[in-house]
Amino acid sequence: MRLPPAIIGHTEEVLREILRFTGPADGTLSRYFREHPRLGGRERGVIAEAIYGLLRNKSVYTSFAESGTGPAMRRLTLLGLADAVGLESLGGLSEEETAWLDRVMQIDRSHLPLNMKSNLPSWLWDKLSTSFGEEQALALAEALNTPAPLDLRVNSIKGNRETVVAQLAEAPIIAESTPYSATGLRVKKKPSLQNLPLFKDGTIEVQDEGSQLLAQLVGARRGEMVADFCAGAGGKTLALGAIMRNTGRLYAFDISEKRLAKLKPRLARSGLSNVHPVVIAHEKDAKIKRLAAKLDRVLVDAPCSGLGTLRRNPDVKWRQTAEGVAELNVKQASILASASRMVKPGGRLVYATCSILDEENEGIVQAFLAQHPDFTLLPASAVLAEQKVELEMGDYLKLYPHLHQTDGFFAAIMERKKV
Repeated sequence: MRLPPAIIGHTEEVLREILRFTGPADGTLSRYFREHPRLGGRERGVIAEAIYGLLRNKSVYTSFAESGTGPAMRRLTLLGLADAVGLESLGGLSEEETAWLDRVMQIDRSHLPLNMKSNLPSWLWDKLSTSFGEEQALALAEALNTPAPLDLRVNSIKGNRETVVAQLAEAPIIAESTPYSATGLRVKKKPSLQNLPLFKDGTIEVQDEGSQLLAQLVGARRGEMVADFCAGAGGKTLALGAIMRNTGRLYAFDISEKRLAKLKPRLARSGLSNVHPVVIAHEKDAKIKRLAAKLDRVLVDAPCSGLGTLRRNPDVKWRQTAEGVAELNVKQASILASASRMVKPGGRLVYATCSILDEENEGIVQAFLAQHPDFTLLPASAVLAEQKVELEMGDYLKLYPHLHQTDGFFAAIMERKKV
C-alpha cells in the first residue's frame, strides 16, 4: 500500500528542524505530531521510523545524498523513507527520483570506509577505535546503530517474573527473561503498554536490563538509609525501593523539579512508601550536608554524554561534542565528591554512567580514589557474585550492546573504610 505523497513533505519538515540539533529528537517529533493532529498512527510511525533511521545512518545517507538532483534535504528524506518502508511504498516521486533511489538502495554498504560504516561523528569514531581497536569499535558502533528491544522490570513488591510472562502472553505480548537481571523481561516488538493493567498497577516498569543491574550493584538491604543522588525520573530509585522491600529510607535527589515530577505517578503506581523525592539546588546543597556520613548506600548515576544509549537516542551522537564531554567531566568529579560525603564508614558508593568513554568512567573514578584515600574499589566481579549475577567482569562493570544486548553502561563500586 502506497503512502500519501504528503508524508514526504511532513518528514522533510520535521527532519529539517531535528537536524539543527537544538534539542532531543523525540521531543521535537512529539511536538510536531501534536501540531499536526490529522496525521494518523501509521503515518506517525513511518515518519518516526524514517527520522530515527536517518539519525542512525546519517554519515552514509549524507554521502549518498551527494548524488542525485533536487534539494539535499528532500534527497535525505527520500533515503530515510525508502529504507524505512521500501521504495515501492513511496508515492509522489518523479521518474528521476525513483531511478536514483533504486540505484542508491542497491549499493553494497559493506564496502564503505570504516568511519562511514560506523555512522559516528569522526571525533567519537577516533576515540572508540583507539580504545577498542577498529574491529571491536565497528561491532560496537553497529550495535549502537540498531534499535533496542523493549526491556521491562518486574516490580517484586507486586508480582514475579513467571506470573507476569503468563499475563503478558494473554495480551498477547511475548516476553522472555533477561539473562542477567532476575527481575528483567525482554519484549522483541514494541507494544503499547500504557493501557495494560500490569503497567497501570505498577507491576511492570520500562527499564533497560543494564539499568536494573546498576541498582542491584548498590546492594541495598532492608531497613537501610540509601540515596539515589541523580534520580531523574526515578527508574533506578524504584528498582532500589523494591530491592529494599519497601523498608528503610530511600532519598531521590535531583536538581530538576521537572524530572522528579515524572517520578511521582510512577511512585504512586509502584506501591512504595519508603521513597522521599528531594529537589536540591546543586550537589553541595545544605540538604546533602545534613546527611554527612549517615547513609549506608549512595548511587551516583552521574549526568553524562549518554553515548551508551544511542540505540534509543541516535541524535545524541550528533548533538554531543568532545568539548561537551570535557565540561561534563568537571561536573561528574564534583558530583561524585559531594555525594561521597554522605556515605558512612563501611558504606557503599556506586558511580555509574550510561557512557562508553573512558574519560567519563575510569578516569573520574581513578581521580576520585587518588583524592579520597578513605575509599577503596570493590571489584565488580565480586559484587556481581555477591548479587548472584552470572556475568564476567573485572574491577568495573562495563556493559555494551554488542556483547551484552543492553545499553552501554559503566559502574564502579567503592566502599568507605571503617574508622
